[in-house]
Amino acid sequence: MAKKIKFKIDGKVIKAEEGRNLVTVAEENGIFIPSLCYYEHIDPPLGSCRVCTCNIDGHAGPACMEKVRDGMEVEVAKPELEDVRKSLVEMMFAEGNHFCPSCEKSGDCDLQHMGYEMGITNTRFPHLFKDRLIDFNPKRMVIEHNRCVKCRRCVEEVLTKDGKQVFSFCSRGNETVVGIDYDMEAQLTEDEAVEAMNLCPTGAILVRGKSIARPFGDRKFDYESVQKPKAEAKPKKNGKPAKLEKKTIATISLAGCFGCHMSLLDIDLGLLDIIELVDFNKSPLTDIKEFTKTCDIGLIEGGCCNTENIEVLREFRKKCKVLVAIGECSIWGGLPAMRNMVPLEECLEEAYLDSMTTETGESIVPYHEDLPKILDKVYPCNEIVKIDHFIPGCPPTATHMWKQVQNILWGDQFSILYSEFKYD
Repeated sequence: MAKKIKFKIDGKVIKAEEGRNLVTVAEENGIFIPSLCYYEHIDPPLGSCRVCTCNIDGHAGPACMEKVRDGMEVEVAKPELEDVRKSLVEMMFAEGNHFCPSCEKSGDCDLQHMGYEMGITNTRFPHLFKDRLIDFNPKRMVIEHNRCVKCRRCVEEVLTKDGKQVFSFCSRGNETVVGIDYDMEAQLTEDEAVEAMNLCPTGAILVRGKSIARPFGDRKFDYESVQKPKAEAKPKKNGKPAKLEKKTIATISLAGCFGCHMSLLDIDLGLLDIIELVDFNKSPLTDIKEFTKTCDIGLIEGGCCNTENIEVLREFRKKCKVLVAIGECSIWGGLPAMRNMVPLEECLEEAYLDSMTTETGESIVPYHEDLPKILDKVYPCNEIVKIDHFIPGCPPTATHMWKQVQNILWGDQFSILYSEFKYD
C-alpha cells in the first residue's frame, strides 16, 4: 500500500498517496490546474504545453511533471502565475488559426475550454495568421495544421495493432509540425481513427464524415465549469438598478455581419427596463448618423477591413468615454480575417476576376476615389485604438452583453455565467 503523505497547495494541507501526479491530486481536492497536454494514463507525462505552470517549492515548473511528496509546497492561485498560464494559452490562440465559430471541434475543444476557465477575452499578442497546409492525403483523416498545439498526445497514443506510431514530430524548433504516416493511418480501424480525433485537444485531427459540429448543449464544454462555481450577485429588484443617472450608448458595425446587434436586441422584454436607463445616440438602432454628444459607452462590432472602418473607429474613440469590442470580429478579426492568410491581390482576383459569376471579358477590380480603400488584412479594433473592455462570442448572448454594460456603467456586480462566456 502506498505511503500517505501531507503537502500544501496555496497553504491548504492536502493528504494523498506518495508518488501520485500533482495535477490529478489537485483536481481531486477541488483545485484547478489547467493543462492541455496532460493525459492521466500517459506516464511519464508529456510536459509540452506548460499551461500547468505552478511554483513548486519556490521554483516555477509544470505541475504535470511532479509527483506529490511529503512536505512539498505548491502555489497555484498566485496572480503572476495565473498571468503566465493565461499568456501561454493566448499565444496558442495567436499562433494558430483558431476560428472557433467555424470549427467542428467548437464546444469540445480543450484549448477553447482553457480559455473559458481562465476568462480570456482577448489575446495580448497579435494573431500571426500563418498560411499552413491542410493535409487531405490520409485515407480517413484530415490533418489541420492551423489548429495543432504540438501537445504530443497523438504521437504517444495513436498506434497500430503492432505498436507502430501513426504520428510523429517533423522538423525542429518553430518549424516543428505533426506528420502522419499514410500507410500506418490506413491500418487503423474507423473506431481507432475516431478515438485519435477525440484524443486531440483541438480540432487538428478530423475524420471524414465523423467530425460534425454539434448543437449547443450537446457539447462537452457548454454548461459546466471544472472550477467551483462562484455565487452570482443578485440583481436589484425588477432586474434594474434604482435611482441611477441615465447613460448614453453608441453602437456601430464595422467589418462584421451585424449579428452582435441582433443579439443585443435579443434581450426581449428586458428592453423595456433598459430604455429607462439608457439613450442610444449614434447607432444603426436609431439611424442617428452623427454624434450629438459625448457618449458614456461605445459598443463596436466588427473589425477593420478598409479605411472607412478605421475612420469610424477613431471617431468612436474620441466620442466615447469607454469603448467596448463585442464579438470575435472586433476582438481579433473573426471570420472576415480568414482572408488574412491570403495576399490581398489574390483575394481581389478571386472575387472580381476569377469567380464563377465573373462575366466573360470582364477584367476589372472596382476602383474609385469614393470607395473605401481595402486594407492589407482585417485588423482587430485594439490594434487601431485603445479598447477598454472585450466581450467575446459569435455573437455574445444578450444577457452577457447587458450584464457587462451594467457592470461598466453602474458598477453592478452581475456575474457572467460559464454557459454565457463563449467564443462561438
